[in-house]
Amino acid sequence: MIKVRLIKLLSHAKKYVVLQVLLQWISLIAQVLLIFCLSGMIAGLFENTIPAFGICLSIILGCIGIRFLMEWLTSRTSYKASVDVKRILRSKIYEKLLHLGSSYRENVHTAEVVQLASEGVEQLEIYFGKYLSQFFYSLICPLTLFAFLSFVNLRAATVLLICVPLIPLSIVVVMKIAKRLLKNYWGLYAELGDSFLENLQGLTTLKIYQADEKKAREMDEESQKFRHVTMKVLTMQLNSTSVMDIMAYGGAAVGMIVTLMQFRAGNVDLQGALMIILLAAEFFIPLRLLGSFFHVAMNGMAASDKIFALLDLPEPEEKNGLFPEKLDSIRFENVSFSYNKERTILQNINIECRRGITAFVGVSGSGKSTIAGILMGRNKNYDGGVSFDGTELQSISESSLMKNMVLVNHEAYLFKGSIRDNLLMAKPNAADIELETVLSKVNLLDFVDANGGLDYQLTEAASNLSGGQRQRLALARALLLNPQVYIFDEATSSIDVESEEQIMSLIQELAKSKIIILISHRLANVVKSNQIYFLQAGKITEEGSHEQLMKIDGEYSKLYKKQKELEDFVGGAK
Repeated sequence: MIKVRLIKLLSHAKKYVVLQVLLQWISLIAQVLLIFCLSGMIAGLFENTIPAFGICLSIILGCIGIRFLMEWLTSRTSYKASVDVKRILRSKIYEKLLHLGSSYRENVHTAEVVQLASEGVEQLEIYFGKYLSQFFYSLICPLTLFAFLSFVNLRAATVLLICVPLIPLSIVVVMKIAKRLLKNYWGLYAELGDSFLENLQGLTTLKIYQADEKKAREMDEESQKFRHVTMKVLTMQLNSTSVMDIMAYGGAAVGMIVTLMQFRAGNVDLQGALMIILLAAEFFIPLRLLGSFFHVAMNGMAASDKIFALLDLPEPEEKNGLFPEKLDSIRFENVSFSYNKERTILQNINIECRRGITAFVGVSGSGKSTIAGILMGRNKNYDGGVSFDGTELQSISESSLMKNMVLVNHEAYLFKGSIRDNLLMAKPNAADIELETVLSKVNLLDFVDANGGLDYQLTEAASNLSGGQRQRLALARALLLNPQVYIFDEATSSIDVESEEQIMSLIQELAKSKIIILISHRLANVVKSNQIYFLQAGKITEEGSHEQLMKIDGEYSKLYKKQKELEDFVGGAK
C-alpha cells in the first residue's frame, strides 16, 4: 500500500526509509550467519564431531552484537524520519493556510485543521517511520532467505517461499473492508472534534443559558457514534491479526514439516534441517509485523486523503497590485454577496466612502459586517466591483491591503504575553513612548502603569482583562499601525459610557485625515458621520447625513428616536 503522491511530497524522508531497509537487511544476514553457526554446533554434538567451538561462539557473539547495533541504528533512523515527516507536513499545512489567506475558514473548519496537523500527522509519522521500511524489507527478506536456504534444500525453501504471499493476500482482503470503515472513522472524528472545540469556546455562554446539559447530551450521542465505529475498527484489526497469525505460523509449520520429510529421506543433513527449521519463521515474521503496522498505515492513508483535500483547495490568484498611496475614496458598485450561493446577504449595493466617517447602520443581520468582511478580503466571492481610487480590490495583494487597512471589532484577538508584545505586532520597531501614547489615547495608560507597565503579562486571549479593557487595547494596537483606512465594527460595544465618548472623540479626530468606516448598533455614535447608509435585508434603503435622514423621517429616524427615548428613560431612572 504505497501512495506515490505522499512519497513525492515527503521526498526528504525517503533516504531514511532506504537506510532502515539496509540496516534491517544487514541484521538479517547476521541472523543467518548466527543460525548457521548455532545449527553447526548442535549438529556436532549429536553427530559426535568436533566443530571449532571457539570460532563459532565468537561468530555468534559478533552476530548478536551486529544485530543489536542494527536495531539501535534502525530506531534512530526511524526517529529521524518521523521528525522529518512531522516538520514537512505541518509546514505544508501552515503554508497552505497562509496561501488561502484570511478567508481560509470559507473552505475548511479550524477544528479539522487542528486535527489534521496533530493526530493526522502523527499517523503519517508511523507510516514513514515504520510501515514503509517494513514494507520493502518484507519483500527482500523472504527472497534473501530463499537465496541462502535453496543451497541447503531447494524443495523446503520453495515451499516456504510459496506460502509467504498468503499474508499479503489476507492484507489485501482486509484493506478493501477497512478503507470504507476508516473513511467513516475520520469523518466522525473530525465532526466530534469540531463540536468539542465549539462547545469549549462557548462554554460560558452555555452555562449562562443553562444549555450545557443539552450540548453534553448531543456530544454524548456523537461520542457514541464515534465509539461504535472505533470498536468496528478495533474488531477488524483483531480479526485480521488472527488471520495473519494463522497464515504466518501455518506457513512456517508447513515448511518445517517438509524439511523433516526431506531429512528423513536423507535429502538434507542435520545442520541443514536445523537451519531451515530455525529460519522458517523468519520468512513470515517481517510480513506479520507489516500486518500490525498495516492498520496504522490505513489510518495514515485516510488522514493523508484529508490532508491532500486541504492542500488541494483552490488558492486565490497571486496579486501584485498595490494599495493607493493616498487613498481618496472606496467604491462599491452593484455589489452582491451570498454564503454558499444559498443565503443572500447583500443585494446590488452602491456606496462610496471618502475621507471622514462613513457609517453603516441597521438591524442585526442586515449585512453591515459583511461589508467589512469584503473590504478586509475575508468574503471574496462577491459579485460586482469594489475599488480603491479605481484599483479593484481583487487585484491588490493581501499584504498591501493589511498594511493600509485595519478592522477593529469585538472579536479582535489578544495573545498570551506582555502588553508590549501585543502592541508591537502593529509596529515592531515602536519605542515605549509611542506605545504609551496610544494607550493614553484609549484611556488605558493609567491601568497599565498601575499593573507593572508595558511588561504586564496577559493570559490566553487576555482573559485577565475586562471586556472593555480588551477592546481598548485592541484599538490601541490599531492606532499604532496607523493605516489609511479604519473599520470600526461595534468597536465600543463593551466599553463604559465615559470611555465610549473618549473613543468616539478619537475616531472623529482620526477622520480628519483618514477614511473611517463605522459600523454601530447605537445610532448616537454615527450622528457626526459625513455619510450614513441604512441597510435593510441586504439593501441600502436610506442614505445621507444624520440631518438629512431625520428629515426624511424614515426607518433610520424611527430607530434613532426609539433608541434616544430608551437611553433618556434609562438615564432618568438612574
